[in-house]
Amino acid sequence: MMDIDSLNSELADASPRKIIKTALEQFDHIAISFSGAEDVALIAMAHSLKKPFSVFTLDTGRLHPETYRFVEKVRQAYDLDLEILFPDAQAVQDLVNSKGLFSFYEDGHEECCGIRKVEPLRRKLSGLDAWITGQRKDQSPDTRNDVPVVQQDTAFEGRNGPLVKFNPMANWSSKDVWDYIRAMEVPYNELHDRGFVSIGCEPCTRPILPGQHEREGRWWWEEATKKECGLHSGNMIASSSAE
Repeated sequence: MMDIDSLNSELADASPRKIIKTALEQFDHIAISFSGAEDVALIAMAHSLKKPFSVFTLDTGRLHPETYRFVEKVRQAYDLDLEILFPDAQAVQDLVNSKGLFSFYEDGHEECCGIRKVEPLRRKLSGLDAWITGQRKDQSPDTRNDVPVVQQDTAFEGRNGPLVKFNPMANWSSKDVWDYIRAMEVPYNELHDRGFVSIGCEPCTRPILPGQHEREGRWWWEEATKKECGLHSGNMIASSSAE
């Protein structure tokens, strides 16, 4: 059994590339989760290692057209065998037929995200031992401030039970990520040039104003402490227990 705390301590000050390298060496059944935003840096770093790696992304059916084009651009740029995950069609149909296309504005985003994001992810992770995410501490002071570089994922089960989650960019700032993207000429989502920082589904994402935190562009009709879609719901548990 891997000692997660020891590995986290060992990699706490390591570069994101080093963390990715270690993750790929430690696990055969592991994949990078790609959101279609600035976590493209993870793919660029993994590609630079010249080792095989897997990438998946979630197609909720509600993404911006620019995001779809960007995902395809990244697939071609890095010659990826990119797996695209889809929600259960019947579950989406039932939700839309019973509540309409924009029910999340009225009763919160959890139900819609649960169907379009969480369940497809759960199915994918059930076949893995570990996954790599683009979470950073500075993305959300309310829910991600204590994100470690390695952790046991308490929200999902893996192939053989406990699932390990690597967050290589946990200690990087947004500036660090963008310095890397520009220095390495990594392709990026064109929405970033229009004021979008955190990019998700089209109805739930908007540009931010100068001085606003990036998370204010997501689910802006809800309070800050609820701004997780369920993919990293363990953060909500951790932040609540720390209060």
